[in-house]
Amino acid sequence: MQPTKRKTGKNHNADTQKGFTLIELLSIMVIMGIMVSVGAKKFDLLSDSAYITALKTGIRELNTREAMEWSKMKLSDTGYTNDAEIYSRVDKYIGQGYSWNTDPEISGGRLHFRSLSIDLSRTSSTPTAPGSWK
Repeated sequence: MQPTKRKTGKNHNADTQKGFTLIELLSIMVIMGIMVSVGAKKFDLLSDSAYITALKTGIRELNTREAMEWSKMKLSDTGYTNDAEIYSRVDKYIGQGYSWNTDPEISGGRLHFRSLSIDLSRTSSTPTAPGSWK
């Protein structure tokens, strides 16, 4: 007969313990921290490029509105009268998120979209071509 071993309820054998060591956990946290910081930088770049695209879209919208008003005037019974008349008819409110420093003038203005802004100049319309915002 063999002697019986006393059971303590805990197994102190290192080969059978499961879990992560402190070094493994810290390594994972460092790697995840690096990934989050790189991702945040990429997100900032994406949002900036989205704002730039929105400003370009706003300028395109202003040019489209200018061309439409010019065309309406050219097709009207009176025909082309003057640049100030076309400028006054163009709706300069582009939409939510866009704003002007002060109301735009006939020569241009400073257009904002959220945190970005751009100085715009406007060329006058003529009897042969509509004005344009640049």
